[in-house]
Amino acid sequence: MKNEKLISVDEFCTSHAIEFSFMRNLEDFGLIEIVVQKDARYIPESQLGKLEHILRLNQDLDINLEGIDTIDHLLQQVKDLQTEIARLRSRLCLYEDI
Repeated sequence: MKNEKLISVDEFCTSHAIEFSFMRNLEDFGLIEIVVQKDARYIPESQLGKLEHILRLNQDLDINLEGIDTIDHLLQQVKDLQTEIARLRSRLCLYEDI
């Protein structure tokens, strides 16, 4: 994250019409990472996709933070399982070629 672009939390909140307290709550839940530099708070650019996904869940589907946390956890489990399946398939291919 050393050379990663950072987006000001204040600018993000203003452009998306959300309150700063919502961002703080997301950080408290461990859903996003906020970087503090010189008394200013920033969001790493790599977090923007996840953050916008969270905002859609909250605003469009009216899902609360607990629900978003659960959805995030389940999506991570699905990704982990997909990775494991791909790994096992590649191992299986090794044995099928013999």
